[in-house]
Amino acid sequence: MDDVLGAQLATRHLLDLGHETVWHVAGPPGWTASEARRSGWLSELGDRGRPMNPEFATTDWTAESGYRAGLRIAQNPSITAVLAANDAMALGVMKALTEKGRSVPADVSVVGFDDMSEARYFQPGLTTIRLDFDEVGRVAVERLLHLMGGEPAELIPAITPELIVRESTATPRPQA
Repeated sequence: MDDVLGAQLATRHLLDLGHETVWHVAGPPGWTASEARRSGWLSELGDRGRPMNPEFATTDWTAESGYRAGLRIAQNPSITAVLAANDAMALGVMKALTEKGRSVPADVSVVGFDDMSEARYFQPGLTTIRLDFDEVGRVAVERLLHLMGGEPAELIPAITPELIVRESTATPRPQA
């Protein structure tokens, strides 16, 4: 998976909507996907000359981690856009924001990552990065069969992610 490109697409989408910057709820340390998504987020902010704020650190990929980060996000009224490292974490962020009286997307736009099958049923529907796990599996099995048949090892091309826009993102409210 091209997780770097996925995070760039998500960050670009939020910036293109007019958000000044994007905050990141990071995946747990030590995971390749966490580092790649962080890298994509930072590179897009840097390429656009936008402020790079500290990320919200987590210890796992759960909705609970996202919820805990969301409680901290809700305390900062200047945060208008968030990229969560996966959809479960985005769900937790959205729940915390709602509980604390902040509306998604009117006050804070939220983007997830993975396009889990439930993402369209979140309230509001979650804007997310779709990763085609079926294609990854197909390519991996195909490559393995070729290797077992004696063919030389080749680099496997990264699967291109896709931005899926739903109702959890919007233009930011004008600052008073």
